[in-house]
Parts: sequence; structure tokens; C-alpha cells
Amino acid sequence: MSNTSQCRVCGGTVHEFFDFGRQPLSDAFLAPGSDLGQEFFFRLATGLCEACTMVQLMEEVPRDRMFHEEYPYYSSGSAYMRDHFEGLAKRLLATELTGEDPFIVEVGCNDGVMLRALAEAGVRHLGVEPSGGVADLAAEKGIRVRKSFFEESTAKEILAAEGHADVIYAANTLCHIPYIGSVLSGVAALLAPTGVFVFEDPYLSDIVERTSFDQIYDEHFFFFTVRSVGAMAAAHGLELVDVERLPVHGGEVRYTLAPAGSRQPSAAVAELLAEEDARGLGETATLRRFGENVLKIREDLTALLRRLRDEGRSVVGYGATAKSATVTNLCGIGPDLVSFVCDSTPTKQGRLTPGTHIPVRTPEDFARPYPDYALLFAWNHAEEIMAKEQEFRDAGGKWILYVPDVRIV
Repeated sequence: MSNTSQCRVCGGTVHEFFDFGRQPLSDAFLAPGSDLGQEFFFRLATGLCEACTMVQLMEEVPRDRMFHEEYPYYSSGSAYMRDHFEGLAKRLLATELTGEDPFIVEVGCNDGVMLRALAEAGVRHLGVEPSGGVADLAAEKGIRVRKSFFEESTAKEILAAEGHADVIYAANTLCHIPYIGSVLSGVAALLAPTGVFVFEDPYLSDIVERTSFDQIYDEHFFFFTVRSVGAMAAAHGLELVDVERLPVHGGEVRYTLAPAGSRQPSAAVAELLAEEDARGLGETATLRRFGENVLKIREDLTALLRRLRDEGRSVVGYGATAKSATVTNLCGIGPDLVSFVCDSTPTKQGRLTPGTHIPVRTPEDFARPYPDYALLFAWNHAEEIMAKEQEFRDAGGKWILYVPDVRIV
């Protein structure tokens, strides 16, 4: 009998379909010389709820272990993502934030890249961000920030102080929150009767289709679909009224929820739901095939890296992403196969990757000298990175990719 747990959305039974094994915290980069034996590990496994079809992790990592003062991810670190968020801000100004005194709340505002554009337009706003370091960066940009986790009690305090929100927004945040029932109860309380809750997160269909298994790590607790989000919304007096496919982060969907009955759902909701049903996203057999594809990638990637090592070729990693922890730990990729990883985030530089302890260096080290091969962990920014690193290609360097399969380009 497979392992089971209780669904954090509907209380139904979740059946496990893939076990990634022992994994560390994906953003817990270690200082050399520290007690590496004190690393926190947990069992990373995924399951499907038989009732609401929500795919989720089987085990929860305490939130304060993941989101804290030294949280190292910055939303503004990518020019492409800055353009993405600034474009959304302009759209909201033209559509939802048009009243006399519009108010927007962003859940997990990070360093304020989206809210900054709205603040400059004079829109009343509030970011809610539990990771103190990035919250301070947002405040330095003139963003109003509350350092806390967003839940029902937080929402009611904001409501009492600020009134209803016309828009509540979250990007790559909602899927991180196991206590999602409290969040949605808070959204329902804080949202104006004509308001919308807009959030965007990795899309299960893209993860399955592309075998982008590295989207599964400690911070990503839920993996949304139209069907599971619709069921989740209905349980809290909300309704899914629009969906939009997004190319960012390897494939996401932007979901729009509104108070039930307040808006007519768009045709896109039914269309994407029909696509999901045709692909069997709510079926265990589909997800088990995904697991088989993950194991094939592990086999191919480790074989390639070992061959290159035995041939005396130099290989470095590019992008010390959170999701790279899943790849390196599942595949057993350490400094013997990848000598170091280049990353532009200052708080990661000079440290070691979680679990496998590969050194993290600055982007400048990438060309001192160029390696023979670069394993692109930040594959979702491949176009931007490869354009920036054209000299690597000109020098004869080659990229190694592993989504949707292992290949050299």
C-alpha cells in the first residue's frame, strides 16, 4: 500500500506517487568550515489528493526554517522578471486599480519589484513579507511593508487598519504555504466585494509535460491546476474567474479569483480545464509516468557528467537556484562532477550548495578560465543567460541542459 497523508486543502486522502529521497533545505547555503553535520534534511515526496486532485508534498518543512532574515532570493535579480512584474503593474493600473483610492496587498512581496511601480504611480499599497532581509530592501525603495506571514489573523488586522483591498496579489508564493486554508480565509475577509485575488505559480501541467522535476523542492508545497484551484477557491466562498498561461519560471499560470458570483468566469477557465482532463493530470497513472521520466533524466545526467569527468573535461554549474538542490541531491552531483557553481546573488557567493556542498562563486569566475561545459541549473532563464554569456560559446564552451531531457547545446 502506498504512503498516504491528509490533504491540506480539503482533508481528503493524498496518495504518494514519487519519492525524491532525503533532501536539504533548498536555500540553506552553508559557510565553509561550518558544522556541515548540522544540516536539516527531510523526505521530499509528492502525492495526489483523491478528492480535490491537488498535488502536494507529503511532508511539511517548518516555515521559519525556509523564510527568515537571510532568505537569499531576490525577485529583481532577473531583468526578464523585472519586466514581467512591471508589465503586470501597468495592467492592474489600467484594469483593477482605477477607483478613487485603490488599495493593493501583495502577499510575499520580496524586494518590492512589482509594488514599486504602483507606489510610483501613487497607489496605496502594502507588502506582506516574512523574510526580513528582502523586506528591508523593499522598504528602502519606499514600499510599505509588513514583516509577517500572511494568514487569516494578518488579513483581519490589515482590514481593520486599511479597509478592503481591491487587489490581493501573490507571485510564486501561494504554492509555498501549507496552511493555505487560513490564507484563503484571510483573502475572503480582506477582499472588496468587487475585488480580485490574483496569483501566479508553477503549473503542474508544464512540470509533467517537460519533466521539470526540479520545480519540486521544500518551498513548493502545492502544484496547482485549474481543477484543484477551483475546488480550493469554492471552499472559501471564492470562484476561479480567469486563467492565463505564462512563460516565466518554466511555465506558470496566473489565476484570478473573485467572490463567488461577482464576476462571469472567462472562457479560458473551461478551455484549460478541458486540456487538463485530456492530459489526465488528476490521474495517478499520469503522475507515475512522470516519476519514471525523472529517473531516466537522473540516469542520463549522471552518466554524462561521469563520462566528462573521466575524459578530463571541466564542468561548472550556472545558477545556484533553489531548484538545483533537488537535481544535485537526487542525482548525487557533488564537487567531483561539478567543480563550482556561478551565481550573481551576493549572499550565496563563497558558500556551499545545500546537501552536496559544491562551492558557489561569482559570475566573474565563470571566465577564469571558461570551462568546457556549463550545467545550466537556471534553465528557465536560458535565453537571457546564453545571450549574456555568448563569449563562453565563442570560446568553444557548451551548455548542458536536463529539461525536458539531457542534452548538450
